Amino acid sequence: MNHRPRRRFGQNFLHDQGIISKILRNIDARPEQNIIEIGPGQGALTWPLLAAAGELTVIEIDRDLAAALRQDERGQGLTVIEQDVLTVDFSKLPTSMRIVGNLPYNISTPLLFHLLTYAEQIQDMYFMLQAEVVDRMAAAAGSSDYGRLSIGIQYHCEVERVLRVPPGCFNPAPKVDSAVVKLTPRPPRWALQDRKALDRVVRAAFGQRRKTLRNGLRKLISDEQFAAVGVDSSWRPQQLAIEDYVKLANLVADGQ
Repeated sequence: MNHRPRRRFGQNFLHDQGIISKILRNIDARPEQNIIEIGPGQGALTWPLLAAAGELTVIEIDRDLAAALRQDERGQGLTVIEQDVLTVDFSKLPTSMRIVGNLPYNISTPLLFHLLTYAEQIQDMYFMLQAEVVDRMAAAAGSSDYGRLSIGIQYHCEVERVLRVPPGCFNPAPKVDSAVVKLTPRPPRWALQDRKALDRVVRAAFGQRRKTLRNGLRKLISDEQFAAVGVDSSWRPQQLAIEDYVKLANLVADGQ
């Protein structure tokens, strides 16, 4: 397929066959699985996935690429959704979804949070992302990479680094390393009253990352409330485990 990558869509096409084979082995697509590929591009993963599964749904915003996929003679069993993935209602797609994709770097974080709203319908997800984004997704409390993305992803999913991918595996080559991550949704481990309250607390805390929790959250939580749930308000935001953020979010939810 002769297609010039378009910067506005964040297109970097994977071409390294060794990396493609490793990704496919990890996904291990099987017949009758509900596999959805985001950003199929020139089909590096698309055609092997379709061959393995028999059916495949792809979501592609680029109309030229979408048309080429529809017209390809290998396309029996392929469904093409030509749409901005951030506007796709995944609740209308089959349940037990397996979602894969080489995600555009410029929308990766909002897209991840969009998908997490459908976590109960998703079996697993395999994504190619900037390596630094994967590091933040997988970061543990106390790490300099730990923050809003770590908490938001790990509240819903198990996070597993799969492999690192150098820039030369893409056309055009990005300026940074990439990585493949596996996300496996699971029932939350913590009793959270209000998801929006958690996001509000985490945003406020990490919006002033260098301040103590007492200072960063003073408009939301009092010293007496910190003490009541056993959270040390002199700590920095990155020191607090997800469980503790849930406790603070429940305080905020109670006070709404």
